[in-house]
Amino acid sequence: MIVDCAIYRAGRRTERAGEFTEALAKARASGDAFVWLGVLDPSEEEFGRVSEEFGLHPLAVEDALKAHQRPKLEVYDDSLFMVLKPVVYEPRSDRVSLGEVMVFVGDGFVVTVRHGDGAPLAEVRDRLEHEPGMLAHGPTAVLYAIADAVVDHYLVVAAELQTDLEELETEVFSPDSSGSRDTAERIYTFKRQIVEFRRATGPLAAPVGRLAGGGPFGHGVPFVHDSSQPFFRDVGDHLLRVNESVESLDRLVSDILSAHLAQMGVRQNDDMRKISAWAAMAAVPTMIAGIYGMNFESMPELAWPGSYPVVVLVMVGIAVALHRQFKRRGWL
Repeated sequence: MIVDCAIYRAGRRTERAGEFTEALAKARASGDAFVWLGVLDPSEEEFGRVSEEFGLHPLAVEDALKAHQRPKLEVYDDSLFMVLKPVVYEPRSDRVSLGEVMVFVGDGFVVTVRHGDGAPLAEVRDRLEHEPGMLAHGPTAVLYAIADAVVDHYLVVAAELQTDLEELETEVFSPDSSGSRDTAERIYTFKRQIVEFRRATGPLAAPVGRLAGGGPFGHGVPFVHDSSQPFFRDVGDHLLRVNESVESLDRLVSDILSAHLAQMGVRQNDDMRKISAWAAMAAVPTMIAGIYGMNFESMPELAWPGSYPVVVLVMVGIAVALHRQFKRRGWL
């Protein structure tokens, strides 16, 4: 579905074009304008018309239709193709969901393809339209604005994950923590979300590095102005912070999981010691009662008048002595 199609000249939106073929022809005829076409979850037939009109490479078109691509940057003869994965974090469900944005940049055009709800590009378009000085740089400005918006939201998600991790850490190390299996499951689920987050942020470092002039021999990327390299370096710095945060979160949640499992082991040992202590206290009276319950005839003490209270006192005394001993050693 085509979401928006417009012609931009000198950093300003000149008109909304109903048909992208007409818009592209006008932009190329003027020589100083470009078309920005936004597409959402396109069908194969619909995007086939777009790719034919804009001259997009078949491999890039296939990736844009199938989605589920790693973040990457591909340069073809007639266009540049970049994949970004926006991230949305839902704190209530502790779930990280990934969207997908594909950007085609060529001579006088930008085509953005969005899959999912993770990256509403209307906000990016609106912000650029209020910054004509930036938008005057053409398709490069659009590519930068999208990458900047995606990476800046990574910082927001990383901060939200950090907050939730601190709450989880407090729960695990709280004196009232029960150390249940549910807590371990929640920690593991949280770790899975960090892995999902890393799938979006980690592979993006190389493409952003190329756009920032970090390619072979420091050369720039076709269809991207060299003057934009400082801006992409800024995006790269933010992405570096995000990746460092993700690594830190991953290490912390692994440490918390290990500590939680260790706590569960300690609690199980404490429980076993308590069970063993009570079993030991019950074993002595049971043994004495068992001996005198064997009904042997030659047991002289059975005939003693005070044998019963003496045996009871002995059993109680031994049980009390064992209880004090176990209490002193911290078993009870």
